[in-house]
Amino acid sequence: MASLFGHAFIAMALGKSFSRNQRTWKLILIAIVCAIIPDADVIGFQFGIPYNSFWGHRGFSHSFLFALLFSILVTAIFYRKQFFSKKGFFLLLFFFLSVASHSVLDALTNGGYGVAFFSPFDNTRYFFPFTPIKVSPIGILRFFSERGVQVIRSEIVWIGIPGFIYMIIAFLVRKKRNKI
Repeated sequence: MASLFGHAFIAMALGKSFSRNQRTWKLILIAIVCAIIPDADVIGFQFGIPYNSFWGHRGFSHSFLFALLFSILVTAIFYRKQFFSKKGFFLLLFFFLSVASHSVLDALTNGGYGVAFFSPFDNTRYFFPFTPIKVSPIGILRFFSERGVQVIRSEIVWIGIPGFIYMIIAFLVRKKRNKI
């Protein structure tokens, strides 16, 4: 998996798509939770759930269906008044992309069993052909090691730089749109 820092950063970068008055702390914090929630499945290790099972790490909670269901739930709970509006649609899309970005980043890592993008319809685990992100160790203590430093370095290059480029583009698009 990519680190929680990398997942959270992508959610914050995607949040820059919203104008300053729409981009509240509530919106960004919910997006960060959306981006890291798929890794709640690591608790399964404590209960003997095998890594490669449906409920195992990078299983159903990393699927696009889970991303859709979770984004619907989050939008319905926190933005119920806007749920059936144009704004509600864009919030749902934003939260979906935040959750789904987790799986995309994990499929770009160089370790683990891959990601079950299409679960429950197909539980095959996938990696992308290009896996430049160093896989993050599971567990806080393991992260604060030489391996964790290598993960952060790879994430700066493969998540940080593209994320900052996206934020700059989003800023420029918003700026141009405001002039029109």
